[in-house]
Amino acid sequence: MIWKPNVTVAAVIEQDGKFLLVEEQTRYGILMNQPAGHLEPGESLKEAAARETLEESAFHFEPEYLVGIYQWQGHETTYLRFAFGGRILRHDAGRGLDEGIIRTLWLSRDEIRKEIDRLRSPMVCQCVEDYLAGCRYPLDLITHYHKELH
Repeated sequence: MIWKPNVTVAAVIEQDGKFLLVEEQTRYGILMNQPAGHLEPGESLKEAAARETLEESAFHFEPEYLVGIYQWQGHETTYLRFAFGGRILRHDAGRGLDEGIIRTLWLSRDEIRKEIDRLRSPMVCQCVEDYLAGCRYPLDLITHYHKELH
């Protein structure tokens, strides 16, 4: 068996002191997470973060900086998460949410901390803490190469 980590992206979105989270049905019960998901073939990390945010929250998100890169060993899987900060461009109120997403929530840091047992991973809280600590890295830290024929 070949081992590889799961590459994921997340959007850390704050408005008026509250952070956008999604409540989702998982095999471990109903948990909360930032809008997040897996990198798909052919897309950049930035594109993945915008797509996942739209699919899970109906918010059009423009990543403007990297909040952090996180590695977590969860259950039997290793996750490598790229968390982006940025701005919401607009909301499609009539858009359906991804399968498994129950609803979106706006919670303060303290409210998130109180729900620690309902967070999808420890990365959820850590991303918020890093965002509040001012972690902002330029997007050009990440280089995306498109497939080229040689």
